[in-house]
Amino acid sequence: MRILVMAILLLSAQSCQNKTEMQSTNQNQIKMENSAEKASIENVLYTYGDALNTADVSKVLQVYTQDGVFMPTTLPTATGTEQLKESYSNIFKTIRLNVKFNIEEVLVNGDVAFARTSSKGNVTINATDQSMPEENREFFLLKKENGEWKISRYMFNKSE
Repeated sequence: MRILVMAILLLSAQSCQNKTEMQSTNQNQIKMENSAEKASIENVLYTYGDALNTADVSKVLQVYTQDGVFMPTTLPTATGTEQLKESYSNIFKTIRLNVKFNIEEVLVNGDVAFARTSSKGNVTINATDQSMPEENREFFLLKKENGEWKISRYMFNKSE
């Protein structure tokens, strides 16, 4: 009887250890997957920043979903590829940006993620060639479509 009790205790202990090891392995795998996803998302955000700095409407559209929404502080909301194209074209006709994004937070949940960023640099008014400091806080909602992260919703406001 004593041997049977000891055998049961040993098997129980081994089972708990295996479960703990499996949970630890699963958590490490999730962290690695999230790290890869975060790196992909950061790449999208830096590509977007580069598109802003080079006034490249085509590149901007490449990082948005087809139903993407852009909600700038002082301009109308743009929804969908055609409105996004019109909005960014008008912005780039009016100003030149030279800003750098600082990615402060990226959270991933399946095929949806959000990123919180800040940006700092200069904006130049094309009509007057007048340059002034530019500093914003940004919020991005991203979706994974066909294996690629894209901006689904984007809004920003002044840091001041």
